[in-house]
Amino acid sequence: MTFYWHDWAGYVGVALVLLAYLLLQAHRLHGNGLVYQLMNVLGALGVMLSLIFGAFNAPAFFMQVAWLLIGLYGIARGMRLRREARAAGRHVPS
Repeated sequence: MTFYWHDWAGYVGVALVLLAYLLLQAHRLHGNGLVYQLMNVLGALGVMLSLIFGAFNAPAFFMQVAWLLIGLYGIARGMRLRREARAAGRHVPS
C-alpha cells in the first residue's frame, strides 16, 4: 500500500484532533485555550487535505469545515476574552 502526502496529512490531522480531545479529558488542556483550538484547526485542515487530494467524501469534508470554523471561532473568542481580561487587570488561562 502506498501512502501519499495527503494520506499522512489526514492521519496527522486525526491524531491531532484525538490527542486534543484526550488532553482535554485528562485536564491537561483547557477547552478555551489556544493550544487546544490550534490542535483542532490544524487537525481539521489535515483531514480536509486528505479528502480533497485523496478519496473525497462530502459529509466528512463538511464536518471538517465545521470543525475548522468552530476552532477559528474559539481562537478569536479566546483572544478577545484575554484582551478584555488584560484591560480589566484579570488573568485568563490560555
